Amino acid sequence: MKKITYIVLAAVILSSCGGGDKGSVESVLAGNNLEAIRAKRSEVSDQQKALEQQLHALDSAIAQLDDNAKLPLVTTIEAKTEKFDHYLELQGDVMTKQNVLVYPEMGGTLYRVYVKEGQKVSKGQVLASIDDGGLSSQLAQMKTQAALAKTTFERQKRLWDQSIGSEIQYLEAKTSYEAQESAVKQMQSQVGKSTIRAPFSGIIDDVIKDQGTVVSPGPGSEVFRIVNLSNMYIEVEVPESHLPNVTPGKNVNVYFPVLGDSVSTKVRQTGNFINPGNRSFTAEIPVPSQNGKVKPNLTAKVMINDYTNENAILIPQSIVSENAEGEQYVYLVEADSASSDAIAIKAIIETGKTQGDYVEVLEGVESGDGVINEGARSVKEGQKVRIKNGDQGHGK
Repeated sequence: MKKITYIVLAAVILSSCGGGDKGSVESVLAGNNLEAIRAKRSEVSDQQKALEQQLHALDSAIAQLDDNAKLPLVTTIEAKTEKFDHYLELQGDVMTKQNVLVYPEMGGTLYRVYVKEGQKVSKGQVLASIDDGGLSSQLAQMKTQAALAKTTFERQKRLWDQSIGSEIQYLEAKTSYEAQESAVKQMQSQVGKSTIRAPFSGIIDDVIKDQGTVVSPGPGSEVFRIVNLSNMYIEVEVPESHLPNVTPGKNVNVYFPVLGDSVSTKVRQTGNFINPGNRSFTAEIPVPSQNGKVKPNLTAKVMINDYTNENAILIPQSIVSENAEGEQYVYLVEADSASSDAIAIKAIIETGKTQGDYVEVLEGVESGDGVINEGARSVKEGQKVRIKNGDQGHGK
């Protein structure tokens, strides 16, 4: 029966087009008349639409009359609302604001080094000492002179309070005492430069100069590198289009490809300046040291949560098609009242953001709808289908 039907269909197509239609098209083309060609194209297009309607009607008749027709097998997924988190993916390197080279403040021989590489130190802890060249002895003498000047001043002050002695004697004693105190403080500051201390708490990453080396202030005389791994962060460049969505407090997933490990954190702060060169702003994201595994300059993949929908409908991107008008669509299943099978219904949809293999559906699909998954590319509008997973109850 199916073979006879297709013979009839071929006859319908031939009769619709007409035996002389081909010559007519050729004659129109030969005339080189733009208006006539356009009119002929419109005529042929109308004929094509009429034939498609006839084909659809014939296909429907065949499906109803032919009991041996093989219905396309499809699977469906039930559209459900769920929380959808979209992430902006960026690349960055781990940084720390406390990663410095420690230089000596005075010249001399590195008398002693008190720490070693990898050692944890506290802020202010003595790291090394430099031979002060006798400044300590001078400081001791100056303290003795300051003590004598203080005693002289105190005695002179008691006499002056009793109106004994001249004012000039009192002022000279006071001036001498203050000058000695100032000299002691200056010398203490100078002697203090012979001791190298930790500028902040951290880890001695490198001991650059050995004990006994002659050092001096300035470039090339760094003694230690000290790093604080407890205050590391990643600074990424965010396109300005994401300015409203990337704000302090946003959740962030950070993945370290080299370590094969990831951490969850939040955006700490964002920049207040748009770089005119690449139209982006900076975002600072703190990261923990992960027991010392995370190091400065380590490459990281940063995923910032820039959008969240608590009641989103997600479907696989692979089942979304697009028509000639640029509209996106999927096929839903609708129960067939005349049989136990279902009918494919085309649904024009509006999509939102994508994440991985899934896309957010904003319009066109509702919760509870049965969406054709496997076989979505091979079905047609109004076609009867057979559902393998038995979800024919899901649909409009």
